[in-house]
Amino acid sequence: MNHLTPQLGSPTCGFTQPLSSTRRGARLARLLTVSALQSWGCPQALTERAEQVVTELAANAVVHGHVPGRDFRLTLHYDPTVGLVRAEVTDARGERLPRLPRNDTPSHGLPTGGYGLVLVAALADRWETAPHPPSGKTVRAVLTTPPPDDRRT
Repeated sequence: MNHLTPQLGSPTCGFTQPLSSTRRGARLARLLTVSALQSWGCPQALTERAEQVVTELAANAVVHGHVPGRDFRLTLHYDPTVGLVRAEVTDARGERLPRLPRNDTPSHGLPTGGYGLVLVAALADRWETAPHPPSGKTVRAVLTTPPPDDRRT
């Protein structure tokens, strides 16, 4: 009798980790991202891009999404079959949605911040914000290899 054997592809890798809403927690998010992606065999260029994206998203969670006594959460997935990293940072401030800075605002002197999402938008294939009930939000970034501007159309 013939039996079909299920074919198993390369497993996706991932984890979820709550982190304190502090500068130390944001730094740990970056270090965990690099360590995990390297251990999963993620290409160096993709790891470096993911590191920068997670750094910005975690910093935003600490600075703009902080609620005293509440942590933020880092979720990371890597699918080696398609070279895809999905990074998610969830914080407790669902009413404070991230926005790209506006270019039409006159600035006096050099800006001191507010351009982290410009970096995320440049490094990620796409990013989005989703509600995280009851009162939080998740900012999700998807990165693939090669980077978006290196693809041939």
